[in-house]
Amino acid sequence: MGVAAVDRDFRIVSKERLEGNVQRWRRFGEPVPAGESLHEDGTPDYGLFGPESVVWEVLLHPATIVFQYAFQGLMQSTYRPVIAGVRDHDPLSRKTLKGTVTFFDLFERGQRNSGMHAPMWLGDTASAERMWKHLRTIHTKVAGPTIDVGEPELGGYAAAEPRDAMWAALTEMHSMLWLYESFAFRDGKRPHRLSPEKRDRYFAEVAAYCRLVGAPEEDVPHSKADMDALYEKYADLFGTPDTMAIWPDTGENFAEQMFGLFKKNFHRSQLPAVFYAGVLDHGLFRQLAAGASSGKMRASLGMSPVRSRLAVIGTKLALPFVWMMQRGPFERHYMRLMWGPDGVKLIESARALRVRVHAGAV
Repeated sequence: MGVAAVDRDFRIVSKERLEGNVQRWRRFGEPVPAGESLHEDGTPDYGLFGPESVVWEVLLHPATIVFQYAFQGLMQSTYRPVIAGVRDHDPLSRKTLKGTVTFFDLFERGQRNSGMHAPMWLGDTASAERMWKHLRTIHTKVAGPTIDVGEPELGGYAAAEPRDAMWAALTEMHSMLWLYESFAFRDGKRPHRLSPEKRDRYFAEVAAYCRLVGAPEEDVPHSKADMDALYEKYADLFGTPDTMAIWPDTGENFAEQMFGLFKKNFHRSQLPAVFYAGVLDHGLFRQLAAGASSGKMRASLGMSPVRSRLAVIGTKLALPFVWMMQRGPFERHYMRLMWGPDGVKLIESARALRVRVHAGAV
């Protein structure tokens, strides 16, 4: 095979490569669904949350299955240590430096996200611990002395260390609650907020996930008020200044380099990846998420007051589309594509368990 043929291979995306097999998501063996194993005392092992949790109510809704990555990605794009880690150490960054990054890489990165987290959210305790061990190991190298060249006083970041591991977990979980309250049609009603009591209970349940990832105990929130106070405490680490995209070592702009290579390395077989990653997850879905977010977050994203108001209006007008996307055919398609075979099994098992428990059959 000649050099030219090898160079072309990375650009071509087959249907099989787009959809991925189980190995794209699975680590350390097949995860065991919550409730399908027992604790030493013989009681069911429901993992971190379980069928009576508010977390499962939120997570298992079809709207969450479809829009989870877009909302998480938008919220995490405002936490600067996460963006610094992507800029300096992510496969997207490494492939950009090599000149081989494509739209498929952007799609595949998002595709792995939900499904690789599912064992921690929906598996038994051992499955949750195994996946976190894997993620902690690969994130150990995601560290650097500079979060933002524009504000060197912020210091460095370390994805596997307590502060940044905690915020990765909290932005995942808070974005799901925000999604659920903004997009989940339920109880015969349009999307609406949980009661203050259920919101507090949600964050109290999230504490178990924070402890799994090694969060500082003094920072673990147990209520919405605790969560608000945590945002205030770490306010300097949130924002989206243009300097975040600058590689500290070279002074070059990571985002500009990457998007330039997306165009250079484009092949027509990548069109499905462009649609899912560029048009939906990083495009329309994130725009809708921005319109559903708080004014404070939109300001953190750099939106002007006028643009912020237009985003809110746009999201309200798009609610019929949001409703359609959480119907059965669309949800099932997204579930397999973005959560993977193991994720599908975990979701379906958790939903069935939740129904049995609430019916008093367990």
